Amino acid sequence: MNPTATSAVLGQDIIDGQREYLLPSMLHLYSEPLCLTEGQGIRVWDANGNEYLDLFSGILTTSVGHCHPRVAEAMTDQMGRLGHVSTLYANGPQVEAAKKIARIAPGDLKRTFFTNSGTEAIETALMMASLATGRSEIIGLRVAYHGRSYMATSVTAHSGWRPLATPVAGIKHAKSPNTYRCPFKQPCDDSCVNKFVEDLEEVIVTTTNGRPAAFIAESIMGVAGYVVPPAGYFQRVAEVIHHYGGLLIIDEVQAGFGRTGRHWFGIEHWGVEPDIMVMAKGIANGAPVGATITTDEIAHAWKGKTLSTFGGTPISMAALCATQDVLQEESAPANAFARGEELRAGMIDIQRRHPWIGDVRGMGLMQAMEIVKDPETKEPDTERTAALLTATRDEGLLVGQGGLNGTVIRIGPSLLIAADEIAEGIEKLGRACDKVGS
Repeated sequence: MNPTATSAVLGQDIIDGQREYLLPSMLHLYSEPLCLTEGQGIRVWDANGNEYLDLFSGILTTSVGHCHPRVAEAMTDQMGRLGHVSTLYANGPQVEAAKKIARIAPGDLKRTFFTNSGTEAIETALMMASLATGRSEIIGLRVAYHGRSYMATSVTAHSGWRPLATPVAGIKHAKSPNTYRCPFKQPCDDSCVNKFVEDLEEVIVTTTNGRPAAFIAESIMGVAGYVVPPAGYFQRVAEVIHHYGGLLIIDEVQAGFGRTGRHWFGIEHWGVEPDIMVMAKGIANGAPVGATITTDEIAHAWKGKTLSTFGGTPISMAALCATQDVLQEESAPANAFARGEELRAGMIDIQRRHPWIGDVRGMGLMQAMEIVKDPETKEPDTERTAALLTATRDEGLLVGQGGLNGTVIRIGPSLLIAADEIAEGIEKLGRACDKVGS
């Protein structure tokens, strides 16, 4: 792409317009917003013609790459035939999309309700659990992120994402199973799983009426900085919540559709079958789709009326079907595992040169590194993280940010990324890390 003076002016007009007309609370990774204008595959361009290797894929959303021709063609074709109907009418693309999700979902998960976003899918899941159990109290995890609505921000336990002083009542939070920052023992070991589970049970018996509707957790905590729970954790918490008559809700908004490698969903790594599962982001390569899937029994417990004006609309469903077909044909879970191993090895090699990279963690193409001032004290280093974000941008590399203190660099590229593109990303990341010092 060749930059022009006109495109540069247009880019500045967009940034100025955003500052004047959009909410000032909208988060940006950089002090000067980056205005992207084009994308293809694993690459994007800004208004000045600068090219970037996109290793964050619109927050783990462009699962088959920017502007994938199969997805674009499917959406264009559907628009030419039937653009929109609400859920008051049946439509073929919605049924086909539901079938595709049911075929890869774990256990007996079969019945899907489509919405427009992960936030709406979370809301649906929480209401579904309450209706199925006749209860209302929900248990979540500290540092979790589940969306931006009134209920979703209440289940979220991360102060920066909770603007309300008085959140929804009846929501409690257990300790996050973060092995790098384990509150029980360092280094964390198998005995800590018991402690995390005991904390969950204590939350239930001391801060609720002992009859929770559900426990909700991300299979891998995304905004928290790709926190991977220790082996055995999900098996144990499933036993606990079921013992108290509640349901297990698993949030796969970021980890779903092969991103964690080998399996279609993160929770499958631990052999646990959720009662309700939530999906969005990479489900349709950027089309606005959220999905909540559950068992036949739980689905039938919803007796009242419900609908969605835009959920399940034909164009979004066409994008979902095309995206899922490509992920299947390209063996996305296998590619995520192989490329993830290469990515992780490269990040560990960079860590050896820079002790301020306190931790490298993740699964598949969901990898992160936590930036600290000292590897022993693990004190978060916000200044170095900010410098690293600037350095990666200067290197033509897009990465994400997360963690309670904003000191985790998150990487989650297209699930179709090739080995040479991983190598290119590691090279750019390494140079950026070298720039900010040893």
